[in-house]
Amino acid sequence: MSKIEKLTAYLDGIGLVGPGLDNWSAAQPILAGHAAYESRPLVVAAPQSLPPAERRRTGLAIKVALAVAQEAIDAGQLDARQLATVFTSSGADNDNCDAICKTLASDDRSISPTRFHNSVHNAPAGYWGIASGAMAPATVLCAYDASFGAGLLEALTQVAVEGAFGFERGGTLLIAYDMPYPEPLHAKRPLPAAFGIALALMPKRSAHSLARIELALSDAAPDTLADPALEALRRSIPAARGLPLLRAVARGEACGVVLDYLVPLSLALTIEPF
Repeated sequence: MSKIEKLTAYLDGIGLVGPGLDNWSAAQPILAGHAAYESRPLVVAAPQSLPPAERRRTGLAIKVALAVAQEAIDAGQLDARQLATVFTSSGADNDNCDAICKTLASDDRSISPTRFHNSVHNAPAGYWGIASGAMAPATVLCAYDASFGAGLLEALTQVAVEGAFGFERGGTLLIAYDMPYPEPLHAKRPLPAAFGIALALMPKRSAHSLARIELALSDAAPDTLADPALEALRRSIPAARGLPLLRAVARGEACGVVLDYLVPLSLALTIEPF
């Protein structure tokens, strides 16, 4: 088999949530430069697709991850049961991490089953399987500040393998999410807000495809955003490192985009909107 130097996929759906970015539809004019960005506190409802018992156990991290995943699925009119998933986060459920650390530092070190259950890095993947009925493979990653890039590279690799071997699966859904730590952890890892991006990546173009994406490794400097507030999000939240990609899709112009990855590498993308 010949060496694959570039990875290609078709983007069929986008999910987005962050401070002042309620969803992909609302964010498009902002990212395209047609509307001003105004930061607002993030409000994310518990996913109604979960049974009541599981819904009560969800924290902000799981709410964000499932919200953007569902938005991307709905936008592309896709069957979630047919999509593999790649979940990527620099820290996952940081509120839960803080609560467990405080419990372990106290006299009573008993950790509740729910706390323990939600502490594992793949918890959102499990909740997504319950909510969507998906039984396709799920990959869960963490690469600190390079988590979005690592997730995108993994998702596009899965799409390439699917196309090369003729698998019948429907594509790969990338879900990148992050959330802030409470103090005192926040002082050491100051993530300012919760943020999530989901991309439905497919091996073939469909009537719902928004763009063709081609990826290659590079050593070029990552793209920045002209709006200072959006650039602050991009720089300070690993999941938001995908904003330059969404900006290109929102503008509807064929262009190149460079995203952060593991230094000294970056990800060079070619975006061809439809």
